[in-house]
Amino acid sequence: MYDLTGFQRDLLYVIAGLDEPHGLAIKDELEDYYEKEIHHGRLYPNLDTLVEKGLVEKGQRDRRTNYYTLTRRGQREIDARIEWETQYIEH
Repeated sequence: MYDLTGFQRDLLYVIAGLDEPHGLAIKDELEDYYEKEIHHGRLYPNLDTLVEKGLVEKGQRDRRTNYYTLTRRGQREIDARIEWETQYIEH
């Protein structure tokens, strides 16, 4: 996860917290968190990067809608990140 941007890491966390979210659901969650608009040109290329890295799988719900899920590797990366963060913030 060290090679991900903060935005990509946030995408992983949102995908982990939702049940097979589609792109717009992910976008809505991040817009709530960032309190600003997330453009499609930022969202989808970063989702594709996570797919290419094997952290996220992309499925097709219908002809226009894709959904995203974490792979086992993606979940392991999140778990490792949480463990790493915990050593610094829970003392």
